[in-house]
Amino acid sequence: QASNPGQFENDSDALWQRGHVPETIVYHGRVGINTDAPDEALVVCGNAKVMGRVMHPSDSRAKQNIQEVDTNEQLRRITQMRLVEYDYKPEFASVMGIKNT
Repeated sequence: QASNPGQFENDSDALWQRGHVPETIVYHGRVGINTDAPDEALVVCGNAKVMGRVMHPSDSRAKQNIQEVDTNEQLRRITQMRLVEYDYKPEFASVMGIKNT
């Protein structure tokens, strides 16, 4: 909750702090946009526009020493995986806007 840029109202439910990096803000807890019940660190109910890069741990830009592997060995390991089918719980599908459960 911002009343002036860089100044935050005293709210016992929110633990906003200035970040270590300039122009950053830290919140210790869950953040919800268009929801008052976030069940993850960040929940956005609606569209999100990103005007920059999004890094993910599986992004090749975050890795080094990438090497080819033995395809036959990897296929053998895949055949040992447990494969399942599932339906989403109706209450989850409803909240997430999933029509085909």
